[in-house]
Amino acid sequence: METTEGLELSPRKVEYLKFIFEHAGTVKTNDIAAKFNVDPSTITKTITEMAEAGYLSHIPYRGVVLTEAGTRLVTFLIKRHRILSLIFVRSGLSDEQACQEVSRFESFVTRSAIDTMCRAMGHPQQGICGKITHDEGCRHRDNTTGQRIGRAQSGTRETS
Repeated sequence: METTEGLELSPRKVEYLKFIFEHAGTVKTNDIAAKFNVDPSTITKTITEMAEAGYLSHIPYRGVVLTEAGTRLVTFLIKRHRILSLIFVRSGLSDEQACQEVSRFESFVTRSAIDTMCRAMGHPQQGICGKITHDEGCRHRDNTTGQRIGRAQSGTRETS
């Protein structure tokens, strides 16, 4: 299974994918353009790029739908936002402040960093804006840091 870090997309493309995901099913390009206050031709160009990358299936004059790869990616993008927002709330920011601040930088945080944070937080189930999903990446050892599941729960530091 191909995994992506989520870094290959601009913050705007991330927002488009999340919007499409939230509207489960085919979404008209004009609806996306209206939501983000951009010209429909701009949306069509961006949609074409994301379709070429394999994240969307675009049916001209009908709309777009997420592909399997797109669904996997957007599921991670939502998880990334929720994990980072939860960290900010636990650090004293309001829900609204956390969401706003995370939106400024989340596109630069890698999958491996999110998986490591998720493990360190004990795999939280609920973020400030919804359920947090977990995948194999956050449940297993991170080969880049040597961390393992359970370190956060047990309170002990494990060495490799």
